[in-house]
Amino acid sequence: MTFDSWKKREDGKAGKNRRRYPAGRRVFAGAVLLTGAFVLQTAARNLEGFGQWYAVTVYPVLVGTFGRFFGIFPFSASELGLYLLLLGILWYGIRHIRRPAEIVKSGFFAASLLFFLYTVNCGVNYYRDPFSSYLEIELRESSVEELDSLCRLLEDKAAQAAELLLEDGSLSPDKEERKTFPALAKQAMEGLWEKYPQLKGYYPRPKPLLLSEILSVQSLAGIYSPFTVEANYNEDMMAYNIPHTACHELSHLRGFMREDEANFIGFLACINSDSPYFCYSGYLTAYVYAHNALYRQDAEGALEIYYSLPEEVLSDLSANNAFWQQYEGKISEASSRVNDTYLKANSQTDGIQSYGRMVDLLLGYYRSQLAV
Repeated sequence: MTFDSWKKREDGKAGKNRRRYPAGRRVFAGAVLLTGAFVLQTAARNLEGFGQWYAVTVYPVLVGTFGRFFGIFPFSASELGLYLLLLGILWYGIRHIRRPAEIVKSGFFAASLLFFLYTVNCGVNYYRDPFSSYLEIELRESSVEELDSLCRLLEDKAAQAAELLLEDGSLSPDKEERKTFPALAKQAMEGLWEKYPQLKGYYPRPKPLLLSEILSVQSLAGIYSPFTVEANYNEDMMAYNIPHTACHELSHLRGFMREDEANFIGFLACINSDSPYFCYSGYLTAYVYAHNALYRQDAEGALEIYYSLPEEVLSDLSANNAFWQQYEGKISEASSRVNDTYLKANSQTDGIQSYGRMVDLLLGYYRSQLAV
């Protein structure tokens, strides 16, 4: 064997080793991340008090770092990250199409990293103390009469908020007014600190998706991204939905992941805001949840209350129904099933029905606060 041929052979071995070792490190790093995520998930589900400790000690630090960093960008970093991830998968798959083992190893590392980020920025928080445990309200089974009274009260509050907006011209804010919603949502959440210190902490501004139809086809008003610690909302939906949705998603940044409680926190933030748009959003959204619950118990009574709303509010509700109906189909149904499975996997046994449990919190709040 000549020296040149021996050198080429050794160079070939070295090249193979260089390719092998990075792949091996990716698998090892992925295994470490996956193990860490499972350890945290197991501890949260089985060690009493671990989820609460994590939510009030570790998670605020993560919000203060991830949230502050990604909050610098005026656009949704999670949305951009999604597009880049899809392009990266396509590019990597084409480049390594003849080396499927490389694709599997890199895919394992990427999936492990995402699962780890989800766990530390979201998953463990499902096992913290619920927000309702901090409230001095009575949660119990309520009568149809109490539900009827709640609907009438919220209908009256929503009508009053609409009247204030109509004095200035319209229930629909213009583009410039909509641009103020992220800052107002941040202020609304910060305005709850004195009364509810559990909500105190750093809040980035919520961000609309540039391509909000991604959420619309999934019948989603907003989404919390655990990978970038961002609150995102659907810019295309009816304007009255946006303030409550923005505050709902921001509540997840305090570690309150239960959807019924995020809805209730969003309600509190909106009705205590100085913005008439936020008050309108909070009361009307709460009314819709309460009205739907009443309709299942007393359809005739629910319709009577419904048609007592101002014409302009009825128009808003009708337009909202029309907006979501255009996206009904297999994609939205599949998304609902995935969301239902996701919530149940995180110990929200009612799945997507947990959103409706907000009414129980409203009834408790009504008994202890609004009735005074």
